[in-house]
Amino acid sequence: MANDVQTEGLPVDFLHDGALFIEPFIRRYGLYAVFVVIYLESLGAPLPGESAVIATSLLAIRGDLAVTSLFLVVWIAAVLGDSTGYAIGRFGGRPLLVRYGWLGKLTAERQAKLEQLFRRRGPILVAGARFVVVLRQLNGLVAGSVGMPWRSFLLANVLGAALWAALWSFGPYFLGDLVKAVGH
Repeated sequence: MANDVQTEGLPVDFLHDGALFIEPFIRRYGLYAVFVVIYLESLGAPLPGESAVIATSLLAIRGDLAVTSLFLVVWIAAVLGDSTGYAIGRFGGRPLLVRYGWLGKLTAERQAKLEQLFRRRGPILVAGARFVVVLRQLNGLVAGSVGMPWRSFLLANVLGAALWAALWSFGPYFLGDLVKAVGH
């Protein structure tokens, strides 16, 4: 990261370290690298999507890229990743849950409760899960597996992804000066 940003000794050193880690990938591949991380994380892979967005947002402070472009890439990647997970869950997840659910202690009764929960509160669960690690990764797969209607899923997915992408793209970008000021 730039030498003019002093965060040493602050509890946010990990942001600086995250920016140092992702910076070579951003320099080489641009926002494609962020897209791949967010898409795969939203699809279910255990990747550090949130950290990548925060670190890239801090790079945007330097002018290495436009924060609005970062937001759009993150939003689109999150929606597409969750939607792919939904399709996988919808067309293949249910049989797997029925057959192997017992491995995760997902009994037929628990599955019925989960399906009922998604029928009643599916859009809230989908939008809210975006902000919780692990739930964010499994969100689309579970919603598809329990048969959440596509239209409800898509609307909640688009809204939740927009809010999440805005928080982690614009938040660090606009609060970066505040973090810098606290460090001096």
